[in-house]
Amino acid sequence: MTEFIDTGDVTIAYEEFGGGPTVVLVMGAGSPGRVWRPYQVPALVDAGFRVVTYDHRGVGGSSECPEGFTLADLTDDLATLVEKTTDGHAHIVGTSIGARAAQRLALTRPELVDRLALLATRGRGDAALTAYAHAQMAVHDQDVAVPTELWVALNALAGLSPASLRDDARAQDWLDMLGMVPATPSAGVRQQFAAALTDFPHDITEFGRISARTLVVSFTDDRLSPPHLGVEVARAIPDARHELVAETGHFGYLERPEEVNRLLVDFLTG
Repeated sequence: MTEFIDTGDVTIAYEEFGGGPTVVLVMGAGSPGRVWRPYQVPALVDAGFRVVTYDHRGVGGSSECPEGFTLADLTDDLATLVEKTTDGHAHIVGTSIGARAAQRLALTRPELVDRLALLATRGRGDAALTAYAHAQMAVHDQDVAVPTELWVALNALAGLSPASLRDDARAQDWLDMLGMVPATPSAGVRQQFAAALTDFPHDITEFGRISARTLVVSFTDDRLSPPHLGVEVARAIPDARHELVAETGHFGYLERPEEVNRLLVDFLTG
């Protein structure tokens, strides 16, 4: 059942599953928290965890905030969620912009973070991220009527590994799923992509102040958060462990869920 936290400025929609130590799952830009449900939620519940998923501001049941927001705002929302739904601390697992919010939380509010797992993360911007985010923003700002077929093809090529498209039947399943996403981003989703370009550390060495035990997971064919950027983050965080999952793109947690879930459960229980 969806529940809500009203901070006075924004409303945050969240769900919880299972029982035990709490794991908060933090989604990437443009997607609601329910994307974690098919694979990561059951695996973590079966491993004995209480799992909390939520919608970032800008998407799903949370406030849309069309006036705009930053990564710092998303991090503050995550801090509020941990404070309101746990006994004051939790394991945090994030992907993409969710991983960036998680690592920022570990820097700014270390007392809230037990263990930290970062999927498809980065510590700095680059030309590819900037171009992709600006393209998403422009589609909204210019009210472009993008044909669904074009939208699906471009997002499949940007987000998936070639291995996921190698088998025609499996590829069609992916294309059908991507076709369910509106081709024109909403105002809130547009602002999520704008937020993805904000609040990078001045220097990646700042991550040396993260004290939480950390796992960084990169995906070999990730065009939006290439593995070398994850390696940079892992090297900057003291004693962080880095894992590389083969034949996966930016949606690696959906493309190879068994391998990703194994890494997460081993890390959180070990």
